[in-house]
Amino acid sequence: MDLNAAALFVKVVRYGSFSETARRTNIPVATVSRHIKQLETDLGFRLLERSTRHLRLTDAGASFLDYASQGIEAFESGRSALDHHEVELSGKLRLSFPSGFLPCRKLLRDFQTRYPNIIIELLATERKVDLIEDGIDVALRIGLRKDNQAISQKLGSYRHLLVASPALIDKHSTPQHPQDLLSLPCAKWRDLNSSNSWLLGDETVQVRPFFQVNDYLHLLELALTGSCVTELPPFLAGRYIDSAQLIPVLENYPLPTCDLTLLYPSRKQLSRLVRTFIDFCCSSDVSSELGVL
Repeated sequence: MDLNAAALFVKVVRYGSFSETARRTNIPVATVSRHIKQLETDLGFRLLERSTRHLRLTDAGASFLDYASQGIEAFESGRSALDHHEVELSGKLRLSFPSGFLPCRKLLRDFQTRYPNIIIELLATERKVDLIEDGIDVALRIGLRKDNQAISQKLGSYRHLLVASPALIDKHSTPQHPQDLLSLPCAKWRDLNSSNSWLLGDETVQVRPFFQVNDYLHLLELALTGSCVTELPPFLAGRYIDSAQLIPVLENYPLPTCDLTLLYPSRKQLSRLVRTFIDFCCSSDVSSELGVL
């Protein structure tokens, strides 16, 4: 049985005619009539007695109307509840961000301030996640990611900075060329995909780091204590550069840009909640807070 035909049947009885139903639903009269005839065929009963001026319910039609009306009203109430759910943007949002990406903390605070009925579950990790298997609505990752099961949306780009403390520079002098780093103590980000080289402008220098870690906060601490030259994201280094606790090194030889990418499942219809979060992340004011170029 076609539920749309049952809904039209209820409307025909409620509005009193095929033509009025057609006008209110913006469906041609012939289409309304065809749906009712097909419904009667499917049920095996005549529901309406028709004349040129009047419609009359048959006994079977009256019995069916009671149940059909309840079903349609329940359906419309359910749809109304969903519409209210979407308008209020209430519900749960499951996200995955890199654990050391500090700007996401303010981003999420600002999002929940604007939409206080949203509950956020955050998986903080740099590892590749299975969006479907892990139930992740949106993931933020560094670098352009290709995934057959995900849609990638570039959020922006930013550039790490090579920094050192004034004490280290006073002790070792200011490097003028990337190769000068070979005579300086260096600490470096390390994960399974990283190497011991830095690409600085057009120059590649193979450094000999005395310490490697996949934690920028640890690298920041080492730099502040005068232990090393290291690279830091701008959202970590900026305040310490402004306060002269750190000094940019080899500014004429910039590190490559890093892309920020949002990933979300391609086989999942986006709810208004998820779409709103993606649009919020892409807004210009949020992008500036993330330090994107």
